[in-house]
Amino acid sequence: MPQVAPLVAPQRDGGRSPHPAGIALGAPWSILEGMKPDFWQELPRPLFALAPMEDVTDTVFRQIVLSVSDPRWLHVVCAEFASTDGLCHPAGRPKVAERLHVDPGERELLRRLGVKLVAQIWGSRPERFHAAARLICTEMDFDGIDINMGCPVRKIVKQSGCSALIGQPALAKEIVLATKEAADVPVSVKTRTGLAEVVTESWIGALLETEPAAIILHGRTQKQMSRVPADWLEIARAVRVRDAGGCTTPMLGNGDVASVADALQKIEQSGVDGVMVGRGVLQDVWFFNHPACRPSKEDRLELLQRHTRLYAETWGGRKNFNILKKFYKIYCSGFPGSAELRKQLMQARDAAAVQDILGC
Repeated sequence: MPQVAPLVAPQRDGGRSPHPAGIALGAPWSILEGMKPDFWQELPRPLFALAPMEDVTDTVFRQIVLSVSDPRWLHVVCAEFASTDGLCHPAGRPKVAERLHVDPGERELLRRLGVKLVAQIWGSRPERFHAAARLICTEMDFDGIDINMGCPVRKIVKQSGCSALIGQPALAKEIVLATKEAADVPVSVKTRTGLAEVVTESWIGALLETEPAAIILHGRTQKQMSRVPADWLEIARAVRVRDAGGCTTPMLGNGDVASVADALQKIEQSGVDGVMVGRGVLQDVWFFNHPACRPSKEDRLELLQRHTRLYAETWGGRKNFNILKKFYKIYCSGFPGSAELRKQLMQARDAAAVQDILGC
């Protein structure tokens, strides 16, 4: 991949910004010409999005989900989150960039279904966000960039990244503005209601000052992880903060969305513009299909086989085959003999072994 350009943005007056990263934060211009349309404003309501998930939402899984989804119930998909530090480091970039890989097959599905593709990035340094956004916009083909201010994993929080930024609103705002300045695509933020304590009103108010393209709010704090039910009352509170300020920023809720019907109910009760679904799709790959969709055993095993084949073709030996086994638990359920089949698949070491077990 090409080298990242120097971390100093050119200034209109020919000088350099006093900001330590060389970024004139909040400047009403972009280093890239030809801003792309803000799809968050243009997509139909209610919005449905697939959340970025570690070792889940690679190009293979996104293709599988897209192939069995109804475009009425899926509008945006997100890649796995990528480290800005890694993208800005020549040695680490190739490995990190794998998280942003898009297969031609996926590109065709996105085009045909009218679904938007978003890259999610994380880190703690505005200048790295600036450089990573510029790299994504000049060397890759994404419809948007999302800033991860929600991941609750402790080792990430200890690096002052993701949900740790909730406790540093000034830095968080600087990061959003630095990313927006370098990007020619809409920049959104995915976050939580707080760190140890809920601070929805002040935190969402601070983010809205940066005018992100969208805010996706997970209804738990960092400390709560996923141990308690998502608080959709707090998500509704965030919507009221937005409305009170006269903002038009789309707001999506996230957390414990069990089905399309459940999503529609949560949307109506909270006032959000849509939902972002994470773990729900790990219970049902057909989540974004018609609410009455009931895949048969044959449907499940055919998709399992296709997922395995596509994974092997895409990644070869570059990614651990065992990552696939979390998906086998989804496919092998709800029919007689599924538990025994799942047990056999858990012992498979490669795609060929899976094909033998399935008798294909």
